[in-house]
Amino acid sequence: MSATATAPHSPGASHLFENTPVVHRYTRADGLRDGTLVDVTETAREAGFKVPVAITAAVQDQCVRWTEEDTRRKPRFHQDEDGRLWDMLWMAACRSREIARSGSRASPALFQVIVVPRPGHGRRRLRTLKLVIGPGDAGEAVATIMLSDED
Repeated sequence: MSATATAPHSPGASHLFENTPVVHRYTRADGLRDGTLVDVTETAREAGFKVPVAITAAVQDQCVRWTEEDTRRKPRFHQDEDGRLWDMLWMAACRSREIARSGSRASPALFQVIVVPRPGHGRRRLRTLKLVIGPGDAGEAVATIMLSDED
């Protein structure tokens, strides 16, 4: 027995936008190409993700970026970009596993990380980030980590 999904319209009726040209489309690949998204899949796989992972440019800037100049200006904090990225991805992976164990399909999922801000950007604080797992450009599962107020 097979089931097919049908739209709530009468048989033979045309779909509202069936022959309408696409005015604009912005894909995940576009975001990766223009820097709106940053591919972190390699490190994410080490943290336990089984799908491609990207972070937004805002997450990269506010939670991951750390320069040698930052180290000179904040020498008591032992920070580097690789470690900051790992910490964030580890917390996201832990949250993802927690959701999977509960049997929920919750997306987006919020999680928190402690971020030492770059010099001149305030004090160390708990940041809430959002993990969204959804379809990529070809319908494949992908994950995106963003600030809690980003879409």
